[in-house]
Amino acid sequence: MRRAVHAAGPALTALLSLGAVACGDNLGAEVTAGGATTVGDRTSNAFSLPAPGLSPAELARHLDGDLDFDSTFVTGDAPVNGGLGPRFNNTSCGACHSRDGRGRAVIGDGPTSQLLVRVSLPSGTPDVPGGAVPVPGMGTQLQDHAVFGAEPDARVTLGWDELPGRYGDGTPYVLRAPRLTIVGVAAPLPFEALTSLRLPPAVFGLGLLEAVDEADLHALADPDDADGDGISGRVNQVWDPVTGTTRIGRFGVKANTSDLTVQAAAAYANDMGIGNPIASDTAGGAADLALATVEDAAFYTRTLAVPAPTAPTPASTRGQDHFDAFGCAGCHVPHLRTGPSPIAVLADQDFAPYTDLLLHDLGDGLADGRPDFLASGREWRTPPLWGLGLVETVLPGATYLHDGRARTLAEAILWHGGEAEAARERFRTADAATRADLVAFLRSR
Repeated sequence: MRRAVHAAGPALTALLSLGAVACGDNLGAEVTAGGATTVGDRTSNAFSLPAPGLSPAELARHLDGDLDFDSTFVTGDAPVNGGLGPRFNNTSCGACHSRDGRGRAVIGDGPTSQLLVRVSLPSGTPDVPGGAVPVPGMGTQLQDHAVFGAEPDARVTLGWDELPGRYGDGTPYVLRAPRLTIVGVAAPLPFEALTSLRLPPAVFGLGLLEAVDEADLHALADPDDADGDGISGRVNQVWDPVTGTTRIGRFGVKANTSDLTVQAAAAYANDMGIGNPIASDTAGGAADLALATVEDAAFYTRTLAVPAPTAPTPASTRGQDHFDAFGCAGCHVPHLRTGPSPIAVLADQDFAPYTDLLLHDLGDGLADGRPDFLASGREWRTPPLWGLGLVETVLPGATYLHDGRARTLAEAILWHGGEAEAARERFRTADAATRADLVAFLRSR
């Protein structure tokens, strides 16, 4: 990863002048988690608060978007929230993003089902320039629920394979890897189809990530590992259906979406089967949802506050030092800065998400083998670490990593490979006290 940045954008240049990209400078107390959008709430509602400093008009729109985000859709031509399906994964945004946080590793029938499966073919004509190749009749996402009188794409069951291992001091641990069984209903899933299990992520703080200048992300990238540190993050380039251009991907576990409005539109179409002016549903029907509703739901996620970390403790302070020494900050870059934004509270903010928004090869263990635009089947976008200590407070039983396989933060670390293998091994071979301190630091976020 490049730390000596050339031709950086103005926002990152200003931030680098403070030495804020490195974690060991201990600027955590100076750069708050969400800049001006930070709130001190560490309760189960911590991910669901509006950003401080919104104008009265912005706050009113945020609250309207909150209603849209949590609205449950129903079948048919109902006068309110009609248009669900005919195939879908869930009935509202909030059903997957419980209290705006992560989900549980559950799939199948029932209201607790939050996992979904992305699908595509290894070759063929993509549905958008450079994108994934859809499976005929199924698209790029299996919809495992259907309205009365219709059939879902498939029935999906989830099992787990246990993988035992040992820390350097001999302490045993057991990881688990997902095992999917997919039975097509309307038609069998093609043998060659690529599949990827996905867990819904938290949705707070996204407006800050959206407002980071593209030049700053390019400046952080080091696709050829020019500095020889073993970390070669790169940007994803994705199709934006609104502008009709290719842009940097920021959102999604493979950074396959450019902005929050497109993200919301795709979720309505794919997760709920609700077509809209930006994204049609897989049934190809007319738009069921007004563009204003999509935009308001996106505005809601754009303007959610970021919870502040806990006060430092001796353990979390030592853990932050280990985070630096192990090399975790090579991908989980502590501090970024936003550029201009039409929402004043998001503009020109120093904040601490612990991500570079870049793609990194994390090895065979986490690989799904499913490319997405420029992202290979081994690459994943660095997820932010803010709010990590609140995940299970917001939703007890919530799990970690892109598919929910990690039940604890230690398990999540142990799954890292590829570019992160050296950092993982420093953690795995450390003594128990050092490991506990690092986890304490992560839980303080």
